[in-house]
Order: sequence, then C-alpha cells, then structure tokens
Amino acid sequence: MAGTEEGSTPVRDPGLQPERTRMAWRRTTLSCAVAVVLAWRQVLLTLEPTGTEVVLVALLVLAGLAFLTAAHTRMRTLAAPPSAGPPRTMTARTALLTTACTLILVGLGAAIVL
Repeated sequence: MAGTEEGSTPVRDPGLQPERTRMAWRRTTLSCAVAVVLAWRQVLLTLEPTGTEVVLVALLVLAGLAFLTAAHTRMRTLAAPPSAGPPRTMTARTALLTTACTLILVGLGAAIVL
C-alpha cells in the first residue's frame, strides 16, 4: 500500500501546515515582545514614573515571559518529525495560560497607555 510503512500506520504527510503554525506562534510572540518593549519605553519616557506604572510594567514583562515559554514549548512540539506521527494537541493548561497572558498583556498595556 502506498504511503504506509510495513506493519504500521500510514506515514503522516503534514505538508506545510506545521511550518505555518510555527510561524504564526513566532509572529504572536514577536507582537507580545513589541507590546512589552513599547510599554516599558512609555514608562521610561515619563519624567517621574509612579510605583504603579513600574509594577504594571513588571507584570507585563512576567506575562510576556510566560507567553514566550508556552509558545516555545508549543513550537518545539510542532517541530517533531512527521515520522513521529501527528503532534500532540495543545493541552487545556497551555491554552488557558496563553489566553490569560494575552488578556493580561492587553489589559496592562492599556492601563499603562491610559
């Protein structure tokens, strides 16, 4: 039978989908990094940053690092060779973490700008 190895399941042919997904994760991670840097810049350009602004930026950096960790873990999972079978689906914990980090980045970024 074409496309199968003897005595095993069919070989996975993912095409370019895993590469597109990894690139999407990289773009999202880059966007988060830009948001953190711009918020940090906004606070640094303030003549007298308040303690609240500094705390918000620190929380923003922590949320960005958490998102970066989750994204890197997911990209490594997707980088598995096609012969290893389909990549594991994202766990509910990782999905919740990335969603929470995104919402935190949006909320804190808006709080710093306003």
